Amino acid sequence: MEDPKRVEEGFGRTPLDHDDDKDGNKCDNGECFDNNANDDWTAVNGERKGEDQPPPSEKPKTKRVATLDAFRGLTIVMMILVDHAGIAYPALDHAPWDGCMLADFVMPFFLFIVGVAVALALKKILKIKDAIYKITLRTLKLLFLGILLQGGYSHALADNIDLAYGVDMKLIRWCGILQRIALVYFVVALIETLTTKRRPLVLSPGHVSIFTAYRWQWIGGFIAFSIYMITTYSLYIPDWSFVDHKGGKTYTVKCGTRGHLGPACNAVGYVDREILGINHLYKSPVWQHLKACTLSSPRAGPFRYDASRWCHANFEPEGLLSSVSAILSGTIGIHYGHVLIHFKGHSQRLKQWVSMGFGLLILAFLLHFTHAIPINKQLYTISYVCLTAGAAGIVFSGFYIVIDVWGFRTPFVFLEWIGMNSMLIFVLGAQGILAAFINGWYYNNPNDTLVTWIQRRVFIDVWKSRHLGTLFYVIFAEIIFYGVLAGILHKLGMYWKL
Repeated sequence: MEDPKRVEEGFGRTPLDHDDDKDGNKCDNGECFDNNANDDWTAVNGERKGEDQPPPSEKPKTKRVATLDAFRGLTIVMMILVDHAGIAYPALDHAPWDGCMLADFVMPFFLFIVGVAVALALKKILKIKDAIYKITLRTLKLLFLGILLQGGYSHALADNIDLAYGVDMKLIRWCGILQRIALVYFVVALIETLTTKRRPLVLSPGHVSIFTAYRWQWIGGFIAFSIYMITTYSLYIPDWSFVDHKGGKTYTVKCGTRGHLGPACNAVGYVDREILGINHLYKSPVWQHLKACTLSSPRAGPFRYDASRWCHANFEPEGLLSSVSAILSGTIGIHYGHVLIHFKGHSQRLKQWVSMGFGLLILAFLLHFTHAIPINKQLYTISYVCLTAGAAGIVFSGFYIVIDVWGFRTPFVFLEWIGMNSMLIFVLGAQGILAAFINGWYYNNPNDTLVTWIQRRVFIDVWKSRHLGTLFYVIFAEIIFYGVLAGILHKLGMYWKL
């Protein structure tokens, strides 16, 4: 039995009595989890009963988990960096097909942290119907915002010559980043909610007890894995045709195969073309950077005269079948959240996290380098899930060691600020809404805006290099700017949550 005077390892506080707090939040082993959080976990600063304890009528102050915010902030920073500097440095961009580059870690990192946050926010559920209602409402909000941002409504940033708003419903893009996050969030949160009465209060001894205790979450992940694998390798892919709207030419792609993982004849693209329609898919897929499509590879460039026909087609990197596979990223994240809840010591948590992280990395490399299943973000293959989830687990563990174990929080406060206002920074920065708004005013011609003037005069001309100037512009005029903005909003107590 633990000494009640021992300071709770990892949170620097002494345990509370096992009781419910005034807000109905369960206090377990000295940790109280705020059930009012949407995607964040708050832990009450507990003190032993004594002279310094606040009066019963005073609501205990809450403290956010710094590691969670810092990891979320890092993911936002990565997204801004790869989206806006990837054009200058291909190593920052997405891999054209097989393989993995920096940009390919952004989406699974988001899904991983969604899973961690869901486990913590839904540690105790008072009313299942109310929880399902909130989960459904938040999912719908994410879907709507995702379609608004990536469905094609705003063209001001992508094409500031037109400065036009609005979308042709025949060409609207239905899928996107927030839509995938919404789907994964809905599934993992719903399973977590519906299995609340089957959760253990105390784990049985053994390293695998955490897995068996939450077997329904893993069963859900296994079902998603099975659907993806069976569909990917058994679905027959016939020949298909499409019209290139830029040139009006009709192309026909020859397939007639099963289990193919190349750009032209995979099940992921086929499902999206059949259900969503090819006109509603992403119009600039990264496969256009392949040598089969352009002589500028690995950068974007004009199509070569003998480019493969599929190079001209649309392809959805956040499509339906690949999003089913993405549920596994959220499932692994929710497991890390369960470990944080049930294991109270640093060494216990890190043993679980690090072993699983390295195990997933080893499995990913085995699948990829034996040519069994290549690492591929566009198809969201299982090897890609293992690689990115393993990397997320290792990075999360590293943050936990530095911030929570060693106490070096100050160097990461910049990431914490962004993480606490991640939705706002995502919309303004990663999706370029603020830059698009500023580009609405120009001098003399639509290419002379404040944004383009700063890029050209303050960065590119100074460094005499478009590539280096672009990189420094993204770092100083975007990432640092949004970090300072997030810090100011934090000091003012202003946060945007769905």
